Amino acid sequence: MPKQRITKEMVVNAAFDIARSSGMEKVLVKNIADKIGCSVQPIYSYCKNMEGLRQDVADQVRHFIKQYLAAHIDKSNLFSSTGKAYIQLAKEEPYLFKIFILHQRKGISSLKDLYEREANPQVAIAIAKELGVSVSQARQLHLNMLIYTIGIGAIFSVTTPGISADEIYTQQERAYEAFLKQALETIDFAERNLI
Repeated sequence: MPKQRITKEMVVNAAFDIARSSGMEKVLVKNIADKIGCSVQPIYSYCKNMEGLRQDVADQVRHFIKQYLAAHIDKSNLFSSTGKAYIQLAKEEPYLFKIFILHQRKGISSLKDLYEREANPQVAIAIAKELGVSVSQARQLHLNMLIYTIGIGAIFSVTTPGISADEIYTQQERAYEAFLKQALETIDFAERNLI
């Protein structure tokens, strides 16, 4: 029987599967070799260092999450359904959610940088149209909700036996109402000062 040719893709996919089921801390050369069914030597030939492999896994996680969110959002209710999709992701894929939250983001020195890199700009435009606010105010509302949702999602993903999704959704809705009220008050204040 000919030997199986181990490829970099096989190594990264095995590492992703391990991270998905057990967390990034279990992405070890021995565990990858066991998953593929080979010796550690081919793994070392693709992994000059574990940091590079972990970055490849984090890239694959980002791609997975992007596809997951696209499949779980309701385009007629983009804003709310995106928040719920993040929470659902935290429940269904807690290890991937943690990797997504905790991976190193280089070149970020402000929340504006983070928003521009992580958020879909179409969401702010849709929010602005739906609520009758400026795109700038919609971005701030969206940023506030992203920060809140990722924070509560992180709490949700690390609690045992677990907070109910309904409780999380209720809290998320309260935060949305508070952030929306703040955005609308900003509009009212600006309009009053223009008169």
